[in-house]
Amino acid sequence: MIEQPVWVNEAWQKVNEKISRTSKRIGANFPHASDKGQYVLAEPFWWTAGFWPGLLWLLYRDQPNDELKQIAEECEAKLDAVQHDYYRLDHDMGFMWTLTSVARHKLLGEEDSKRRALLAANLLMGRFNVNGNFIRAWNPWTEGEDNSGVAIIDCLMNLPLLYWASKQTGDPRFKSVAKKHTDTVLEHFIRSDGGVHHIVRFDPDSGEKVEALGGQGYAPDSAWSRGAAWAIYGLTLSYLHTGEEQYLETAKRVAHFFISHLPEDYVPDWDFRLPEGVDTPKDSSAGAIAACGLLLLADKVPASETAVYQRAGEKILESLYRNYGDWEGAEEGLILHGTSHFPEGKYTDNPLIYGDYYFVEGLARLRGYKELFW
Repeated sequence: MIEQPVWVNEAWQKVNEKISRTSKRIGANFPHASDKGQYVLAEPFWWTAGFWPGLLWLLYRDQPNDELKQIAEECEAKLDAVQHDYYRLDHDMGFMWTLTSVARHKLLGEEDSKRRALLAANLLMGRFNVNGNFIRAWNPWTEGEDNSGVAIIDCLMNLPLLYWASKQTGDPRFKSVAKKHTDTVLEHFIRSDGGVHHIVRFDPDSGEKVEALGGQGYAPDSAWSRGAAWAIYGLTLSYLHTGEEQYLETAKRVAHFFISHLPEDYVPDWDFRLPEGVDTPKDSSAGAIAACGLLLLADKVPASETAVYQRAGEKILESLYRNYGDWEGAEEGLILHGTSHFPEGKYTDNPLIYGDYYFVEGLARLRGYKELFW
């Protein structure tokens, strides 16, 4: 391992100690958000299903632990029923099978994990709209609802599953779909100032853009911080897998927007652009996601540009550890003060499993682990 600040090793130790305790209750289930100190367990089809096993694989990679390995493998096996059911699958298959099956295949070389991940990649590719060059996000939430033209910024983080599948199979179709979706993001999601739209609706037949929607941000033209975080990391990952300079340059633009709007403690509010009188709770998960993207970005830019991204990523993670971490109490979440969906009032000041995952991934990177599950 490379030399790192003392706090990084302290944080890593505290994470290991806490997960050794919480894993006893959570087991092979799918925590989503912590409520009153205990993680609410979601159904396996929910988009966050990969983050708990993914977190366990991060710890296992550093120090093999049969108990954590068994839990992660059982979670992966439970996702088989979701894959076979089909109807509840949407664009978040990348989140789900990258952090379970791809992670296990990369670490252990298991063939059954490779097969699961390739099937998920094929199903994800099947959601590609060739008229508008985007991956459709959700299925209808309610009877009669039409989401066939909806794409969201989060989907950038699902694309690594497609890049991985192209490498595994030698089939360029997966990578081609991922690139076309990313090109659409550059054209329609990223504003000139580096701000990001959460949702864009297209006409599914013509492929023309219809409108931008506020989604989990305050408004269509506000600046939802987690959307910017998804963009920083997702665009940098697309650059990692393709070498397309426009992806790197756009990631830098969003990163500068994000960094310039950070408060004194380096942990973002849930939206950077709000009118007077609107509550501004923190979103620690946006900070953790962005930190991972910034650390990767620091590795990909010229050496003269590295420091600004590296320093910001480290400062975010250190603040999360020192000011937002819960290490000794009964709280099951690692990182406090996440905001899941402010407009709907869902988990607006809670630990979130994806915030925990990205915090641990960021720590792992600071400890020298450069190979990603993504």
